[in-house]
Amino acid sequence: MSNKDTDSGLEFLESPEGLAGELTKFEKNLEKNRNIFFIIGGVIVAALAGWLGYHWYVSSQDEQAQAVLFNPVFAVESDSLNKALKGSGGNPGLLSIADEYSVTPAGNLANFYAGTALLKQGKFDEAIERLKSFSSSDLLVQARAYSLIGDAYMEKNSAEEAISYYQKAVDYKPNAYFTPIYMVKLGIAYEKAKKNQEAIEVYGNLIEKYPQSSEVLNAKKFKGLLESAAE
Repeated sequence: MSNKDTDSGLEFLESPEGLAGELTKFEKNLEKNRNIFFIIGGVIVAALAGWLGYHWYVSSQDEQAQAVLFNPVFAVESDSLNKALKGSGGNPGLLSIADEYSVTPAGNLANFYAGTALLKQGKFDEAIERLKSFSSSDLLVQARAYSLIGDAYMEKNSAEEAISYYQKAVDYKPNAYFTPIYMVKLGIAYEKAKKNQEAIEVYGNLIEKYPQSSEVLNAKKFKGLLESAAE
């Protein structure tokens, strides 16, 4: 760029008249577009206010849900299943907590416990619905939910659906404590579906990957029986 061009570009900074002219143009543009600025600003403020309001709502709802969740969860652990699901003594049960506080983590967890209780009661379709409504990114509980859904499908003699959910349990953040249990369930589901070769592969993978697991004995036994039957 030449000095002439540079000097021309800086004239309004060096000249009071030029600076005044630039300010006047800016004011005219601002006046011309003020409605647009106000609309954009209003949208941003509204969005921020909405997000803050929703965050506060979820937070306050979750505190309430956690407060009422203790009794029904304790009831599930004590096998007082009707009390856990429907509540008692003015305390809400898991079903109402899950529905009323559905946007909160505590409401989400209520679905898990409700599904567990319904499964124990033999209400398999309702259990599946509740357990499918639960979701988590934790290390253990999500895999447990998948496994329970598989259990419900096995009780319904729906081995193919059970295989799908047991496989999800096996694949979800594998660990040496619970994954072997899910693998045995997966193998049994394959056997029920008359897919013995797939069952043999699952048992073999368990023996290879988790040799210290207490489930290895079962895996070896089931694998041996299938292989003997195939001879």
